[in-house]
Amino acid sequence: MSKLRGKVAVITGGSSGIGFATAKKFVEEGAFVFITGRRTVELNDAASDIGHNVAAVPADVANLEELDALYRTIKETKGHLDIVFANAGFVELQTIDEATPDHFDKTFQINVRGLFFCVQKALPLIRTGGSIILTASVVSVKGLAGHGAYAASKAAVRSLSRTWTAELKGRRIRVNTLSPGATDTPIIDGQFSTKAQAQAAKATFAAATPMGRLGRPEELAAAAVFLASDDSSYITGIDLQVDGGLVQV
Repeated sequence: MSKLRGKVAVITGGSSGIGFATAKKFVEEGAFVFITGRRTVELNDAASDIGHNVAAVPADVANLEELDALYRTIKETKGHLDIVFANAGFVELQTIDEATPDHFDKTFQINVRGLFFCVQKALPLIRTGGSIILTASVVSVKGLAGHGAYAASKAAVRSLSRTWTAELKGRRIRVNTLSPGATDTPIIDGQFSTKAQAQAAKATFAAATPMGRLGRPEELAAAAVFLASDDSSYITGIDLQVDGGLVQV
């Protein structure tokens, strides 16, 4: 039996990595999924790859007018939402001695402000008993050089999930955080100027992870399905760390 049959979901950052893998898995489990992102070509390619029960709606979560347009489209097309997966994020490595105001502002603009208003603007469409999933990161609880602004932004996301759990309990809307460990997605590659540097970073992360490897997007997608479905019907306010043990031991 499909775990998400008849559900309507929106996934930000849905054109690649964890967002794309989750969109595919949601559709396989019976949901209709709206995917959104800034890059129209990649977004349309992702929708084409998924093939059915998916709609691509270009939008930048940092742009409130584009978020309004996204939810107008969802309202006109399906009329409601059951699942919001606020997954879009930005990471750029800068240590405290080199970090610029632009770096800090962009990180929080996307990872915190964009996520905050993505959820707020979805609320009128979310049905009673819905599920909100926020992508954070295990670096919110682990000191990692170069990740200061990013880690702080993800700690803010974790904090928001607690507050919203309390605020939305009257509507029986569950709010949970999904925190990936080192996961083999384009985000890691995008942090480095050469492929060799990216491969070296991946090897370092794998060596630091008790399971001896990076996570796969599909493994994070399986966790997202769990949080979106009735399998987690008595779970709200948690931080589900899917990290191969990276920050557990």
